[in-house]
Amino acid sequence: MKRLFENKLLDWKQSGMNKPLMVVGARQVGKTYIIENFCKNNFEKYLYFNLEKNLEVKNIFEKTIDESKIIEELELIIGEKIDIEKTIFFFDEIQESENFIVSLKYFNESSKPYKIICAGSLLGVKISRFKSSFPVGKIRMEYMYPMNFEEFLIASGKEILRNKIIECFNTMSPMPDFAHEQALTLYKQYLCVGGMPEAVNNFIENDLDILKFDSHIISDIKDMYIADMQKYVKSSIETINIEKVYKNIPSQLAKDKRNFQYNFIEESGRKRKYESSIDWLVASKMVLICYNTNRIEIPLKVYIDENNFKLYLSDVGILTNMSEIRFPDILLDKTFIYKGAITENYIAQELTSKGDSLYYWTSNRNAEIDFVLYSQKDGIIPIEVKSGNNVKSASLNFYMKTYNPKYAIRISTRNFGFENNIKSIPLYAAFCIN
Repeated sequence: MKRLFENKLLDWKQSGMNKPLMVVGARQVGKTYIIENFCKNNFEKYLYFNLEKNLEVKNIFEKTIDESKIIEELELIIGEKIDIEKTIFFFDEIQESENFIVSLKYFNESSKPYKIICAGSLLGVKISRFKSSFPVGKIRMEYMYPMNFEEFLIASGKEILRNKIIECFNTMSPMPDFAHEQALTLYKQYLCVGGMPEAVNNFIENDLDILKFDSHIISDIKDMYIADMQKYVKSSIETINIEKVYKNIPSQLAKDKRNFQYNFIEESGRKRKYESSIDWLVASKMVLICYNTNRIEIPLKVYIDENNFKLYLSDVGILTNMSEIRFPDILLDKTFIYKGAITENYIAQELTSKGDSLYYWTSNRNAEIDFVLYSQKDGIIPIEVKSGNNVKSASLNFYMKTYNPKYAIRISTRNFGFENNIKSIPLYAAFCIN
């Protein structure tokens, strides 16, 4: 399946590949698949090493971080001379070896033209708790996320529809009614399937029939995430707390005010007990964090309230699965309150896939805007998210009167349009916002 992340890999190649490329992302988002395809299709020779499965290779880095000695030992393992000029190296599951990460500094500083890509699960956690000297400035780091809705459309063979969505977004002209309904149907299916490549592939193999989709795939991925918590966290107490936070997120999003509350996990819940658990989940990329700001000034990051935030799951399909929502309730557009939480999580996932940091705005008058984004061209733009076609919003009206933004964005099931300085963007076109 085509992934837009390929563009970042090609950009790294075109830049000269002077720095090793580190791909960071949660498990099962497709890192190994996309990197292997890139290596095979763009280089004459390709070597793959998995540091979790191949202990001989892992042990090389435990003995030395000298790049010439590492290559000598790799040649002994594979039984042939390595042509540095023509070969690209892909080291996978590098969270298993802190020394490997340290060695990247020496590969970068070498006069030889090494071409190295590395990836792994929980790399964000490894980096945030790095004990050695992290090779700052010596590597290029890129983040990979689950497939967004644009990639879902491409994988589903709907590139013509995707192109029409982009065209209508750029011109703010309505989609034809039949195309609008088709795109909304695919959007609802995406809420069920999510963006994990294995799940999307199963949906495609079953001819886009959601009734044939194997939802156990998502359950297995969720269980794998929880198993990682147990495998890579040394403290059993912290493991329990991380799992508690993760499993509690769907319930947190069910509240009228979706800001995270520690005492919602348990009555005695406090920040000091769960703060490190949240940091672990955010660093692992299993969870997305959206900070509150009550001041609309640039840069938004410096005005956040670090004690006031929302947590979303990295994949809306996992949220649907963990919430035990029946697919027909989504596909038949039934009215239920939790639909708003699912929709908001979906938008958080779409914005994150574009590289945006997540912020929301509140006032002391209980007004709230779901997301605010900074555009260098247009300034700070408020984004209101609606799960249906009821678009009334006292909060958005109050925000616009208070801050007079260049325009506002309202995302809903309505077609494209521009009225009263508000851009109406259908839910299926959220990937166009950048």
